[in-house]
Amino acid sequence: MSYLNRTLTALSLALAATTAQAETKTTVVAGGCFWCVESDFESVPGVIEAVSGYAGGTVKNPTYKQVVGGGTGHLEVVEITYDDSMISYSKILNLFFRSVDPTDAGGQFCDRGDSYATAIFVSDPADRAAAEAEKAKAEAVLGKPVVTPIRDAVTFYPAEEYHQDYYKQTGLVVTRFGLKSKANAYKTYRKACGRDQQVKKLWGDAAPFADHSS
Repeated sequence: MSYLNRTLTALSLALAATTAQAETKTTVVAGGCFWCVESDFESVPGVIEAVSGYAGGTVKNPTYKQVVGGGTGHLEVVEITYDDSMISYSKILNLFFRSVDPTDAGGQFCDRGDSYATAIFVSDPADRAAAEAEKAKAEAVLGKPVVTPIRDAVTFYPAEEYHQDYYKQTGLVVTRFGLKSKANAYKTYRKACGRDQQVKKLWGDAAPFADHSS
């Protein structure tokens, strides 16, 4: 390969990498149990990765025990990285609203308390406008107030490694239902918590992830 051809190839690869990077975006949402939100969105075409974590509080590098114990102000959240050429931000939010009960201000399903509340974190005015539009659509469909707040983006803290991809881990864990793999324990928890049943009741056929407990 000639020097010119090598140079053109390098330039093409650099341009492709820059384009790919420009199409990759992230957003942070809180939808109750972060295991469930992570599992839901990693099944969506165009989503590259979903990472469980914490956001919205005052404590730096919080632990799971601190967050669920209360007092830190953090919510369980998921940072979603997606390819904007394959799925839009508005579509991400449309799926999010229909995967939770956005009329519940006290937590989500069997998980109660501030750390399990819903929220959308936005990084700029365009994202805020899109989030407000999707919130208004959700209210119109449900015919009742949507209490999910739209908040300014803040520091995202990844959760401990053992929380990541919990829904597909094979390690064993002791539960009140006996010894199970983490993946099976997750499925049992999700079904017992009533997440899919209640989302299906609220949203009907518009619920995109209502079969994830099976």
